[in-house]
Amino acid sequence: MDPLATYSPRALDFYDFMFTRFARRHMRALRVPHWGLPPDTGDAPLVVFASHPSWWDGVAFMLLSRRLFPGRRMFIPMEEAALARYRFMRRLGVFGVEPATARGAVAFLRVARRVLDPARSDMLWMNAPGRFADVRERPVPIAPGLARLPELAPEAAFVPLALEYPFWSERKAEMLAAFGNPLPGAALQAMPREARTEALSAALAGTMDRLAQEALSRDPAQFQLVEQGGEGMGGIYDLWRRGRAALAGRRFDPRHEWRR
Repeated sequence: MDPLATYSPRALDFYDFMFTRFARRHMRALRVPHWGLPPDTGDAPLVVFASHPSWWDGVAFMLLSRRLFPGRRMFIPMEEAALARYRFMRRLGVFGVEPATARGAVAFLRVARRVLDPARSDMLWMNAPGRFADVRERPVPIAPGLARLPELAPEAAFVPLALEYPFWSERKAEMLAAFGNPLPGAALQAMPREARTEALSAALAGTMDRLAQEALSRDPAQFQLVEQGGEGMGGIYDLWRRGRAALAGRRFDPRHEWRR
């Protein structure tokens, strides 16, 4: 199935609303460090290659692409067996691939070549390891298909994306994301494939390490807030706290952490 033909802006608007509502309900906030905002790559097609620590990565892709890359279409490869359980995603730019087969590799590269056509400004977002991988795993694994892409799209910019979901002071986790410096596709194309894989791995690892340091700070001021979710305990307990604050003439702050 052709992802460029099945892509539906109307469906994307609807599921952006649904994904945002879901993230706000289950995550405290989506934050990007000030240094980790998307780099300026002009109108070049983009390959955003991300770490893959969690199921939440797909939600992060939706929120980040829609808010930080307005006007660009995003396409995402997903294992065909998994996509069969989420068929609606085909209308959002997600396309199926068969892992670990020659036929699957050829099909992936064929679609990627079309998405990264320099005549358009589309984006290909993918989890770089090709599997779930802990944020502490080093070297960061790079799927063979990603390493092949510069040969097909030297005009593209390859942008690393680090994702992490730590718990700070609230009951809900933080969704942290950071973009690294772009790697020019032409420079990657000129490298032997093994060196290219190492360059992609090192760029992603460096971005992940830097985001880890920001996560350790536990300081929201170091981040730009992209989406705000709920804070506090919620339910009857916060309703009781809100009532006490109203009776005392105080503004209710649901956060667990005390603020000076």
